[in-house]
Amino acid sequence: MQRREFSQAAMSAATLAGLSAAMPLTSYAQGKPPAEGTEYLLLDKPAPVEAAADKVEVVEFFWYSCPHCNVFEPQFDAWAKKAPKDVVVRRVPVSFRPDFEPQQRLYYVLEALGKVDALHKKVFNAIHVEKQALNTAELVTAWAEKQGISKAKFTELYNSFPVNLKARKATQLQDAFKVDGVPALGVAGLFYTSGSLAGTMERALTVTDYLIGLARKRK
Repeated sequence: MQRREFSQAAMSAATLAGLSAAMPLTSYAQGKPPAEGTEYLLLDKPAPVEAAADKVEVVEFFWYSCPHCNVFEPQFDAWAKKAPKDVVVRRVPVSFRPDFEPQQRLYYVLEALGKVDALHKKVFNAIHVEKQALNTAELVTAWAEKQGISKAKFTELYNSFPVNLKARKATQLQDAFKVDGVPALGVAGLFYTSGSLAGTMERALTVTDYLIGLARKRK
């Protein structure tokens, strides 16, 4: 979902899934590697990474309210679970506007509580299936409380220095990668791809596999 589209009506998950399935993977079908400048970008300046020097970091940039991210989440989750041992995967919630920040902080509170595995998909479900807004501090706090998280604990973490710092670094990272829409993928602090570049997010994962190989050669 491009930044300019965030105010437009969301496309249905079924429609998006159908479009994704229908798009052909032309370059690989013809035996050509992904093209720099077309299917992926090489950053002018390397972005910060958190992974160890002998690992390849893959970052998924997302926004809980993005319908494209909702559709992509199961695909990315399945891909991440099969990633090679030298690949470190992390999710980074974007904040293109101030009203994105509550969901950005929500993710980092869940991370601090060790509840991403249990509740990450439930946030998507709450927004896209149950049609909850979850776009203010009060709404995300109330939602978290319904999931069994103490309101006091959630509020403490939501306003804590570590969560503030992670949210700030997330926004700085999205700017370093020049993220112009979500979902999108960053590889090794060097490469960037997305559905708009690759054609589909399924294709973007294939491009990411290729970029992981390029990153290994650079080590």
